[in-house]
Amino acid sequence: MPPSKAKSALVAKRRSEMLIMKIQGRTAAQIAEHFDISPATARSDLARAIAKAKALEVQDAELYRYVQGARLETLLRAVMPLAIDDNDLKANEQARKLIADITELFGLKVPVRTEISGPDGGAIPFSSGEAAEVLALIDISDQEHAEIPTFNPDADLEEDDEDLEASEEDEDDDGA
Repeated sequence: MPPSKAKSALVAKRRSEMLIMKIQGRTAAQIAEHFDISPATARSDLARAIAKAKALEVQDAELYRYVQGARLETLLRAVMPLAIDDNDLKANEQARKLIADITELFGLKVPVRTEISGPDGGAIPFSSGEAAEVLALIDISDQEHAEIPTFNPDADLEEDDEDLEASEEDEDDDGA
């Protein structure tokens, strides 16, 4: 059997007060003590209150979006006959802007795809994927007719081996 309206109203009031206390910086244990309930119940009530507040927030945002969309569509209906029938350039521009606003309001814009391409619009030439190669390609990226640098993937490994050997020698000197 669902709770009575009176009990639901009391729970809603308690949860509202609990949210205020939480905003004031009180812990769930302090809130539980204030309302003479267990800390687990307090945490559960707070979680439910927050979830309900989020749901109401989403509903409010959707309502606002719907109202704004209706306003923009009313303006568009007023401007469209002038733009189409009378070939009014100002009305044409207003209609275009209103359509863009409606599209943005409802999230209907298609994401723009961005692509970085290599020479002559082809693929970017990667041989090893090493950091030095990537940095060199970035350096030449703004040059229209840049020559693609050649890379020796083993060169980086040889440098790393030399660095490793040098650091091992330093450790041996310190330990002796």
